[in-house]
Amino acid sequence: MVALDIDGTLLGADMTVPAVTIGAVKDARRSGHHVVLASGRSLVGVLPVARQLGIDQGWVVASNGAVTARVGRALPGGYRLEKVHSFDVEPVIRRARAAIPGVQVGVEEIGWGYRVNRLFKPGLVNGLQRRVSDEELWSLPASRVILRADGVGALIEPLRALGVTPTPAGPDWIDVTPRRLSKATALERVREHIGVDRTQTVAVGDGVNDLEMLAWAARGVAMGHAPAAVLDAAGEVTGTVEEHGVVAVLRTLG
Repeated sequence: MVALDIDGTLLGADMTVPAVTIGAVKDARRSGHHVVLASGRSLVGVLPVARQLGIDQGWVVASNGAVTARVGRALPGGYRLEKVHSFDVEPVIRRARAAIPGVQVGVEEIGWGYRVNRLFKPGLVNGLQRRVSDEELWSLPASRVILRADGVGALIEPLRALGVTPTPAGPDWIDVTPRRLSKATALERVREHIGVDRTQTVAVGDGVNDLEMLAWAARGVAMGHAPAAVLDAAGEVTGTVEEHGVVAVLRTLG
């Protein structure tokens, strides 16, 4: 079972999957390996990448482990939700607003996009956006909330105290998901379901949200451009995304 991060691992700065990467993923799947995309992206952002890679049967993990879906040609819309974790987002948004009144908020709507307090610039989020009132912003439980503002990293510990999982995704961006979730928790459920031995797991990633995934895998590989914390945590380092480091890993699988 091969777990692959998307942004910075499969996709570079131009946000496309190189042909050489598509070929390597297809070869790995033809050899019998289960390739599972595991991303901080929402499901609506993961599915197009799965299609580019030719993954029309299998599993994907989205929203940093809060959403797990099965991909299938015969399924309505091409997928079926298998496990969704959600939480009450109102305390999170209120705590963020108290600290940073101008914080930008996006509340994920699975398979569609985001409810937002202000529209995000094109390319920053996947799917559609709908600007709503505060009451609608937090009226329903959600799997993931985006908080975006300068200095938002200072919210990590206050948010953790609320019993949620805040994960930095850049200097001005935090993803918030339910308690004790990560890509690794979702991947472990997938592994158990498909019956792959724990020793036969590989993970490749480049971000802080990949740390648990790299520790979970029997073979955790960091991309060469990953930050120091990720490089130090991985058991192995491959090339950068520009060097198609993920392809080098996939070609060692046999």
